[in-house]
Amino acid sequence: MVGSSPHKNPGRYRHAEAILGKDLVDRLADTKVLLVGAGGIGCELLKNIVLTGFGHITLLDLDTIDLSNLNRQFLFKKKDVKQSKALVAAATAGPFNPNAHIYPIHGNIKEPQFDIEWFKGFDIVLNALDNLDARRHVNKMCMAAGVPLIESGTAGYLGQVQPLVKDRTECFDCVAKPTPKSFPVCTIRSTPSQPIHCIVWAKSYLLPQLFGEDEDGSELDEAEKHGENAQEIATLRKEALAYKAVRKALRSPATSADAARMAFQKVFNTDILNLLSMSDMWRTRPKPTPLDFDLIQNGAFSFLTQPAAAGSSASFTGSHALANGVADLSVDDSSSIAGTSAAAGSTGADGSTSAPANGGGGLKDQRRLSLQDNLAMFIGSADRLAARLRAGEDTIGFDKDDDDTLDFVTASANLRAFAYGIGRKTRWEVKEMAGNIIPAIATTNAIVAGVIVLQALHVLRRAWKDLRNVHLQFKPAVPLSTIRMCAPNPRCGVCRDMYVCVRVDPARVTLRELVEGILGDGERESQSSEDGDGGKGGTGPRDVSVYEDKRVLADPDWEDNMDRTLESLGAGRGKFVTIVDEEEQVGTVAVGLAALPPNHPQDAPALILPSPLPVPPKFIKLPPVTPASPEKTPAQALAGTSLKRRAPTDDDGIIAIDDEGSGPPDAKRVKVGGGPNGHGHAHVHTHGRSAGNGNRKARAAGAPEAGQESPSKRRRLEEDGLVLLEGAGGRMVDDVIEIE
Repeated sequence: MVGSSPHKNPGRYRHAEAILGKDLVDRLADTKVLLVGAGGIGCELLKNIVLTGFGHITLLDLDTIDLSNLNRQFLFKKKDVKQSKALVAAATAGPFNPNAHIYPIHGNIKEPQFDIEWFKGFDIVLNALDNLDARRHVNKMCMAAGVPLIESGTAGYLGQVQPLVKDRTECFDCVAKPTPKSFPVCTIRSTPSQPIHCIVWAKSYLLPQLFGEDEDGSELDEAEKHGENAQEIATLRKEALAYKAVRKALRSPATSADAARMAFQKVFNTDILNLLSMSDMWRTRPKPTPLDFDLIQNGAFSFLTQPAAAGSSASFTGSHALANGVADLSVDDSSSIAGTSAAAGSTGADGSTSAPANGGGGLKDQRRLSLQDNLAMFIGSADRLAARLRAGEDTIGFDKDDDDTLDFVTASANLRAFAYGIGRKTRWEVKEMAGNIIPAIATTNAIVAGVIVLQALHVLRRAWKDLRNVHLQFKPAVPLSTIRMCAPNPRCGVCRDMYVCVRVDPARVTLRELVEGILGDGERESQSSEDGDGGKGGTGPRDVSVYEDKRVLADPDWEDNMDRTLESLGAGRGKFVTIVDEEEQVGTVAVGLAALPPNHPQDAPALILPSPLPVPPKFIKLPPVTPASPEKTPAQALAGTSLKRRAPTDDDGIIAIDDEGSGPPDAKRVKVGGGPNGHGHAHVHTHGRSAGNGNRKARAAGAPEAGQESPSKRRRLEEDGLVLLEGAGGRMVDDVIEIE
């Protein structure tokens, strides 16, 4: 579809032309933009770019509309629930500007058809994603395709917008991201102490164990390697074998009526009794209490009368006991334990519960559930999930928008919390924690979406110096803060690689053909490789290791895979094959695999190499991340003088950082030497390489004397990495200033 000129209706763009200029507004009509994500930020952003005048918008999202989206994703209505976000958003936003052409795609951005060549078809990519894995994937594809990317995200009242341009700014992976929190296997399975432990157990262990793929025991093997309790692991292995009978019952129509009861008895009674038999485990911990299915259902269950292993009383101790014998499960819990029948509301046939009569009512998802309520929810959700398995579903995994799995995880986590004397969570809280939901606020999304468009316009104008990393923060006086873009991290394993795109048929090309084709013969390129017969240029044969993502495909001492096809190695369209020089003489080459052209003859070569072949830059061995501390002079050592010096404090409120620890990759080392006339000169070496410049050395020649420079002059020099000396005879020690 060919885009129309925005001036088909001149009045619509009169204000935009007055602000942005006629040339830029005219270019927007032909700009091809990829918007990834049609959620909270995506809806606001789609509206913005449509009204701004972007002519060709490809909108991609995998998700469907959920009822909980409607409070902030204004392009959707209640009638749209369960439909594709991309399709509905495009249909709703299209009439905002008839000149804009929106191409919606309901799909996963990581699907193989969205390869490098596909990304190269866009002028700019806008990310409105909500998960780390997809962000990293889009970042790598944009770095490989050389397409500018605007990254964004929100968390409650906080937000960030970050432009990412290959070789001009750092990429998304230049700065290490926090590792997701994990818990030891034995803590999750045997000795939980927090509500999150119970939720993780229900979501990641119990649900897959009963309704997912059969566990292969690899998790326990890994825990054993890490030195976790061997006795606990042996007990858990026995439990895993016992689960097979429960799995069979859930899938068999003959035993369907008793399947939920069997699962409850196995998980909340037998397994807990087995754990109690290991007395050493409970010397320093409160003992759990086995739950009784019939007593809870009849409202007669009491923690004081439940037997523990070997006939001992499994009472709560320490902080888990109250004077009246009722477990202290959380201060904000409104439901009684000993009298569950009085607290519980009515229970529907499907396990859904009404509000209890003790005043704990309210919204269904936000009320506290009693022990009896949770049992009813467990039975109802287990029966519904079992019915789905018998109806033909192979496996069932957790989905926060799947009521059956959410009910099962909520009930299981709360029943386990009752048994271990831990505070419980409402269904809504479980949904937030199990679904990793970050609180979203419509106003934050709107602000961030507006900033994304502003940064995108800077990119399209190629105004690189105007790009800013923008933060929305908790400061009423300064809600938005801007930071100048940082240079690429020279140690980054994503944006510092050399990328090439190869068109290939993975079923007919071997790994050896690909690697040798990319390396070439090292001679000067003299013919085109488009016919598949190229080979001139490149680095020439050398010892290399070959990877696909984190998998080693080959190295100089192991070439078993070299004669296998790419398809047999799982390296198909959309994947990257990374070639690393073992001798560290040249940089790394990441080969992006794309499909052969549609009209490619069947008898033509199955590998089309780039022309010319890639010649990566020489490998540069970088200095250690942590700079060595300078030695003190004897006088300084006697006086106890510290060589640490704080970087100058900027008027914008940026706090200087001492030179302890590891600084950023582009930390600046400042050296001063006397010139021939005795005047000091400041030399600034930037460790790391920016876009092809290597290490820089700048000299502040002719700098004004102290007191003569203006504040703005001083600030500009400091931003360029230069340090003004305090007078002609000034000296500085050779130390390190780390600037964040």
